[in-house]
Parts: sequence; C-alpha cells; structure tokens
Amino acid sequence: MLKNYFKIAFRNLKRNKSYALTNVLGLALGIASAVLIFALVKYHLSFDGYHSKADRVYRITTEFHGEETTYSTGVTSPLAETFRSDYPLAEKVASVAAIPDRVIAIPSANGTEAKFEESLAFAEPEFLDILDLPLIRGNKQSALRVPNTALITERIARKYFGGADPIGKTFRVDNIFSVTVAGILKDLPVNTDRPEEIYVPFEHLKQHSPWMVEKDWWFSVSRSLQCFILVKPGVTPARIKEALIAMSNSHYNAKDAKYFQFRAQPLSDIHFNPNLHGPVEKRNLWALSLIGVFLIITACVNFINLATAQALKRSIEIGIKKVLGVQRWQLFWQFIVETAAITMLAMVVALIMAELSLPYVNQLFDVQVKLHLFSDVYMLLFLPALFLVMIMLSGSYPALILAGLQPVLALKGKLSQKDAGGISMRRGLVVMQFAICQLLIIGTLVVAGQVRYSRQADMGFRRDAVVMLPVPNNEITKLSALKAGLSGITGVENLTFCGDAPASEFAPSTSIQFGSRPKAEDFGISTKAGDANYASMYNLQILAGRNLMPSDTVREFLVNETTVRKLGLAKNQDAIGQTAVMNGYKGTVVGVVKDFHNKSFHQGIDALYITTLRDNYGACAVKVNMANMNATLGAMKDVWAKVYPNNVYKYDFLDDRIAKFYDRDRIILNLIQVFAGIAILIGCLGLYGLISFMAAQKTREVGVRKVLGASVQSIVWLFGKEFTRLLLIAFVVAAPLGWWVMNNWLENFPYRISIGAGIFVLAILVNMTVAVLTVGYRSVKAAMMNPATSLRSQ
Repeated sequence: MLKNYFKIAFRNLKRNKSYALTNVLGLALGIASAVLIFALVKYHLSFDGYHSKADRVYRITTEFHGEETTYSTGVTSPLAETFRSDYPLAEKVASVAAIPDRVIAIPSANGTEAKFEESLAFAEPEFLDILDLPLIRGNKQSALRVPNTALITERIARKYFGGADPIGKTFRVDNIFSVTVAGILKDLPVNTDRPEEIYVPFEHLKQHSPWMVEKDWWFSVSRSLQCFILVKPGVTPARIKEALIAMSNSHYNAKDAKYFQFRAQPLSDIHFNPNLHGPVEKRNLWALSLIGVFLIITACVNFINLATAQALKRSIEIGIKKVLGVQRWQLFWQFIVETAAITMLAMVVALIMAELSLPYVNQLFDVQVKLHLFSDVYMLLFLPALFLVMIMLSGSYPALILAGLQPVLALKGKLSQKDAGGISMRRGLVVMQFAICQLLIIGTLVVAGQVRYSRQADMGFRRDAVVMLPVPNNEITKLSALKAGLSGITGVENLTFCGDAPASEFAPSTSIQFGSRPKAEDFGISTKAGDANYASMYNLQILAGRNLMPSDTVREFLVNETTVRKLGLAKNQDAIGQTAVMNGYKGTVVGVVKDFHNKSFHQGIDALYITTLRDNYGACAVKVNMANMNATLGAMKDVWAKVYPNNVYKYDFLDDRIAKFYDRDRIILNLIQVFAGIAILIGCLGLYGLISFMAAQKTREVGVRKVLGASVQSIVWLFGKEFTRLLLIAFVVAAPLGWWVMNNWLENFPYRISIGAGIFVLAILVNMTVAVLTVGYRSVKAAMMNPATSLRSQ
C-alpha cells in the first residue's frame, strides 16, 4: 500500500510541477538552515573535547569585590600550592600559564633558523591528567617533569619538522631557553577552549616571566596564570567554596578577604561565561536554536498555505475516490505520503545546500564546523527526527482538510474556500510568517546599528591611522634605536611606547592608596603604561595639571576623571600634587585626563592611571600618514627587523584591534542577517504561490472587470489589499515583541543606541517592499492578460 501511495504522490507532483517545486525549495531552505544551526550549536556544546572526568574538573578564578565586581580567570601564584597542601579535596591540582605569540626558533642544518609565533603553555605535570590530554608518543610519567623538554601536538610536529621524527628535536623559546621534544600530543579539537599546542614544564616560567610566579598573595593577578583542580569523587561545589573562603580568610585581613574572593568554575561553564572570557553565551545558542525553529515554522506555514490553496483544484479527484469507496483515513495517509515525498526531495536538496554553503558559513561565523552527515551519531538522529517533524507539521492539517471534503459538493464543483481550510486560517498563517520575518528584520537593524555605533563612536582618543607594533624587548637601547629609526621615516607623524592602546580587552587592575589616607581605596584602578608622548599621541585631553615628564621609572601619574570622582574629590585640581601608591609604585599625580573608553562599549569606563612604567612597554604605537601607506609600512618593517632580528614581525591597525572587541556582536549580526534573508526568501516563495493560486481563481473575475473598464492599478490592488492588511497585522504583533527582545540585548552595553520609531518604520518598509515585489509581479501579469482570453479560460 505504501508503494502505491508513493506512486500516486509522485504522479500528482509531476502533474503540478510548479506547486511541487515551490514547496521543495521552501522546505529545503528551512531544512538546510536547521541542519546548519544544529551543527553550529553542537560545535559549541561539544567544546570540552577529551575531558572524560569533566564533572569533577574546576578552574579556580578570582573575583574582586570593590565598588564594582570584576572577574579574572587567573589566580595569585601561591594559590595552587596552598590548595594542594592545605585542603585535601582534590586528586590533582595544576598551575598552567598560557602566553600567546611566543617566538619559536627552529635551527636548520645550514645554520639558519625558521621562526614561528605560537601560543605556549607552561604547565605542571598533573595538568595533562586533569584535562585528559592524550599523549600518543612519549612517557607520561616523565612528561612536563624533566626540565628543557616539551610536548607538542601532531599538527605542530608536521608544521615544524615535516615528515621527520620530531622526538629529540630542539627549538628555542623567545630566545630565552631551549627545549627538546619529548612527546607528541594528539591534535586538539578545533573547538577547544585551550588552543595551546606546545607545553613546557612550569618551572621555565621563572625564566620567561619571573613576575608571574612571585610567591606573594598581594601580587597582581594575571588572567594567564590559572589553576585547575580535579576533585575527589563526592566532593561538592559547596565544600570547594568553603575551602576557598577559608583560604582567602587565612591569607588576607577581614577587609581584603572580602575584596579577594576565589571561586571554583565548573569546566562546563568555561565556554559559556562572558564574565570570564567565554567565547559564547548559552542564551545566544538558545536564540540561535529559536531562529532555527522560526525558519522551520515559516517553511511549514508555506507548505500548509499552498497545500490548502490547492485543495479546490483537487476536489473532483477527491470526490471520485470517495464515491468509489476510498476511506477518509486512506485519503489522509495518501496526502501524508505526498507530503513525505516532497519533504524527501527537499531533504536531499537541503543537504546539498548545507554542504555547499558550509565553507561560507564557517568564514562568516568564524568557526570550523563539519557536518559529518552520515558518520555523526547526533546528526543521524537529528535528520530523521527533523524529517518526521516536517512531515507532521506540514502535512497533517492539509491532509485532514483534503480528506474531509464532501464528495457531492466536490463533484458538483460547489466547494468554497471555507471548505478548503478557510480563508481565516490561511490569513493567520500568513500573519505568523510576516511576523517572524519582521521580528528578524528588527533584530538585524538593531544589532547593525549597535555594531556601527560601537565601531564609529568617539571613544575619547585618536585611533585612526595608528599602527601597533610589538616591542619584544624593552631595554632602553632597543627602544632608543627603534624610536630613532621610526622617527626618520617619511610618513611617520608621531609615536609612543606603551603597554597597550587606551582601549584594550584586558586592563590589569590594582589598588590605590591616595594622599595621606591610611588605607587603600575600596575600588580598583586600571594600569596604563605609557611614555611622556602617550597623551599627545592619542590626543588625550588634559583637564588639570600637566603631562608626564620623560622618565624610565615610575615617578608621576596621570589619572582620569573617573578616578577623581571615585576618590570623592570636589574638582580635578584637588588631585594635582597629591602622592599615591599604585601597584606598589609611589609617585605624584601631575595631571587629570578627560575620561576615555578604556574597554569596549560592553563595559563602563574604569578608574585608571597612566605612568612611565617601562617594564610594561609591550607595544609601539605609530601615527602614520595614509597618503603613501605601503611605502611607510615597508620602511617600518625594515627598521623593526634591524632592532629585533630574532623576532617575528607583525603589526595591526588600532581600528582593527578595536573592531575585534565586537567580534561576538558581528557574528550575531551575521547570523540574524543570513537567517532573516532565508526567512524572507521562504516567505517570497509562499507569497508567489498564493498569489498565483489567487490569480488562477480570479481569472474570469479579472476579465469581467477589465471589460467593464477597470484599470490595471485597480486590479493589482484587488490582489494586494489583502496582503497589505495582513502585513500591518503582523507588524502590530512583531513590533512590541521585537522591541522587548532587542532592548534586553542592548542592556549588555552601558553605551548603546536607542530603539527609535525609525527602526520599526524601516522594518515594515523592508518587509512591505519584498511583499510588493513578490505579489506585484504576478498581479500585474494577471491584470495585463487579454480579457477575451480570461473569459474563455473557465
């Protein structure tokens, strides 16, 4: 019987090719979108890679409870050792410091060196066991325990040594120490949260970054220095919290223990916690999944509308079958099988679409998703489930309507639209479809506006045509040579040595003890290292006092307006001449600069100070003339290479660096834009199918109206007025919902756009334009038909 149903289904589809093609394309777009969204969500949910004991793995983090609560993935240096020795809750404890952009030099037989930049991890041996990093070659008992050895991944081994055996090969790290490859790690998953592919013993951190391992509970917390623990079975998060509170209380006084608070972050939270630099929020995955559901609903609504609209055309077929004794349930399953046939064709088309579009999706959303359609067990479960859902959502209602048609009325040709599912039902479905489209358009406009505002708004400092160069070595002689060389280049207008630009993703925070006050303030203050040219280079406005004097040591401070306000001073001038101790350095406040955004617009402006802390100079910012940019950049590279011949040259523009603050928002924008476009395209297919059906139904009416003198415009309006009303109703539904959703999203930005009436007007205009173009084409075609032909057609 099923075989016969399929034969009948394909025969009917062959007779009505335009109906079949419209439905196949509409469903295929919805299915392809759902498949890609499923793959994107799975990509982020399966981030944990090899962690077989994930439920017992935690990362210790730090919270600073001052005037505002701030968060760091790092901990103080003594914490790991203290937790290991004083609190018997963990099977294993390990410190790890991940430091990006390290220079790896590979010696060659001819005496030259190949240089690469890689992220490097200084790790204690237990770290391999805590995160289950698979060592496929080498001795796990001695891994990371023997000095001057390294573990590298398979990919790094191929990159550095080609087909040669990497075991026993040596390379240098930052020209500080050499290591020998002692083991090979299995390649990491592409979506891992720990992308470091070179591991060296933790003790080498003393050689590389001695400040990071100072055994001082008061020393600055670096987010690079982290502590992971594998707790014993049965140890609850509450017990870990108690231990961390006790640790804080035993190493700080009562006030400072409230300020420095340590927390245990479950491994499953690392990928999704935005406060601790998680790459994606779970609510964004929920939103993405909801968009997928919307697109599936939109595609199914299309099918229902077109199928019920076609019911009148099939009334005689249904009437004859009922007279010949075909039961209602048999007709129902015949139409369900017909829906299954269309869905099957749509599924094939959708999978081809998904595979072909995957490279563009990965590029657009900055991921490395692979579909694995026939080998991924989750995908193998998802596709049949999606197939069945699409059949039932799309086919059940039309099948019930078609199977329930009265045979006598069908054979007499007296069925009305009410008998074929009702006009009101189709209107409701079209309203739903329009509302989903308008909701996605509103989201697109709001996100695009905020991203544009974030990238173009005045941040309070100069950022255009500023090139950021790395400073691998900040010895005075190196800095002097680099400055002299760069200053002599035509096209270089200004430069400064600094720790970073005025705005950076991560700003280290420290304490401040101001004037003669007996204790440190309750708020933290961010550090900005910069020479005496920092303020003029970035065009910072000094509101009171003067600029820093040239110095190689910390003697003077510039503070911002927020610092003055948090200190409780009446005016900026009151800060000038006061002594302050910040991060252990004592100096005099000599100037107050106008507030500028020191982080992204996701965060407020911090209290901060600027000082000549040469040890922290890690960058040289160069203001260039854009007139002859290529020549200027080439000359800068030559100068830099002479000063730092053992390092890898790279540069970036400050504008591009700031744009990266909003990569997550840009990806959200890309998602909404792409899927809003798909929703609109599905809607266009449905509208075109419906208007084609209406034109066929009204052929004789159009002919009569034309004979009686009706204009083309009035006939077009005959078709368009119905959809215009539905579009306005959909807008009334979508506008308040869109405002609520997007207003909640904008609350993530202390500095944001407002959702004005213009956004909603533009949204309905976009949707109306698409609808007019879709409906208008078919309406004009019907209106232009020769009335003699129209009157003979029925």
